[in-house]
Amino acid sequence: MRFIVHAQNRARALTRLRNPGLRAVYLRGNTAPPTPDEITAVLHHPDGLIWRTAPDNGVAVATELWRPIRRLLRA
Repeated sequence: MRFIVHAQNRARALTRLRNPGLRAVYLRGNTAPPTPDEITAVLHHPDGLIWRTAPDNGVAVATELWRPIRRLLRA
């Protein structure tokens, strides 16, 4: 999975991920710079935390939409 977190620093990004219950998350940094659609999606989402699956080759499927964190935690 690829998570995009809108935060001022790494510590706040980790807090934003761990608050909803993702305790075992480790930030490895960006494998690639955020794309314009990723930046737009996270800036316009009220939680500032979105996700989508990432295939094994590291390239996200262009047709897959970003989803809010609440949708992942309900599943």
